[in-house]
Amino acid sequence: MVNAGAIATTDLIKGASATERLKRILDMFRRYTGREHDINVPVFLSEKATGNRNRAIAYLMLNFGMVTDRLEETLDLYFQQCSILVNGHDLAMMAATLANGGVNPVTQERAIDEHYVQDVISVMLTCGMFDYSGEWIYRVGLPAKSGVGGGITAVVPSKLGIGTFSPPLDAKGNSIRGIKVCEDLVRDFGLHLFNVAKPERVLAEWLEGGSSVDVW
Repeated sequence: MVNAGAIATTDLIKGASATERLKRILDMFRRYTGREHDINVPVFLSEKATGNRNRAIAYLMLNFGMVTDRLEETLDLYFQQCSILVNGHDLAMMAATLANGGVNPVTQERAIDEHYVQDVISVMLTCGMFDYSGEWIYRVGLPAKSGVGGGITAVVPSKLGIGTFSPPLDAKGNSIRGIKVCEDLVRDFGLHLFNVAKPERVLAEWLEGGSSVDVW
């Protein structure tokens, strides 16, 4: 869940053309969030123009046979994927879909095979918050993924998904306020995966009454 892995994963996207591969990615996002998504073209062009570090990583992986030789197409696809527009609600829906065994809880459309959900959220738990991941497991204890745009998507398995958005980042590249919100939610409602005394009744009442953050 860092640049090298994301580029390698993007290289695995099937399709006879760059357009077909991009459509496959956008369709995956649609299944997770329940709506169509667009690419922010200025952000894509900026990513492409300044992405020399990512190119260096990609060519190093090519040298070791970790990616295919259609590298420039894959890099463009990666930069486009980094530029897909989402909001806090979308982040919550992505997490809720994983929490619901890979099925979007609103549209009831399957986004990912149930067999793979465990794999995805396990990697999210151990690596999803960059160099803060160890501290995150200790303090929050939820599978999550942050982005340098300021978003965090966090999964409470079989219960709910949390989406936060606040651009100011800490030194490790994670949203400062997003981490604080997740810490407060986990503390107040016993959501930490390893908490053996979860206040289920309080959580149920809170979900029925709504909340001030985007949670599904």
